[in-house]
Amino acid sequence: VELEDCVLGQYLAPEDGSEPAYVDDPTVPDDSVTPTYAAMVLRINNPRWEGVPFILKAGKALNERKAEIRIQFKQPPGAAAMFPGEKIPHNELVMRLQPDEAVYMKMNVKEPGLRTTPVISELDLTYKSSFPDAFNVDAYTRLILDVLRGSQAAFVRDDELRSAWKIFTPVLHRIEREKVQPIKYAYGSRGPAEADELLRKEGFKYHAEYEWQSRSNL
Repeated sequence: VELEDCVLGQYLAPEDGSEPAYVDDPTVPDDSVTPTYAAMVLRINNPRWEGVPFILKAGKALNERKAEIRIQFKQPPGAAAMFPGEKIPHNELVMRLQPDEAVYMKMNVKEPGLRTTPVISELDLTYKSSFPDAFNVDAYTRLILDVLRGSQAAFVRDDELRSAWKIFTPVLHRIEREKVQPIKYAYGSRGPAEADELLRKEGFKYHAEYEWQSRSNL
């Protein structure tokens, strides 16, 4: 991981003062450069994954709490010619880990009727609606049970853990050594605007108009 492919942030208090800033915590120094947000781009150096960025994002005090894996597909050739003058979002496969566990495929379809207008729809597997009678425990409950059973299937292996530290340790040392200043972002926002710019340069398109609705709440 290169520092140039990272965006670090630290949250500020909202304008109405309803929540404290990170440095307002009495245990945090006023000049703290500890990040509360990070976005970074990783790449796999082999022919299969050439040109495919892997983007990691995590942060505190954001606009929503969720954990998900999102695969955004490139636009197919000729899409703009098929729907001239229309804004066409990218198709996406999303595996939502929490909350509201789900797997859904967000895709563009032609609007029913005589108009040639693309609209977003989804193929949705939401666990709570598909398995309403199932007792779905949270992740930590399952892990504790695996510990009691002596099962290691859901845990990170030691060689994977060492590889992860090998990837991240150099950039972590550089951040600490150079005392990199985190970019300030508002409490309850999506994070620093610079992170969106980093992702845009890698070809990722954020579609603010679309919001996934859990079918368990419909």
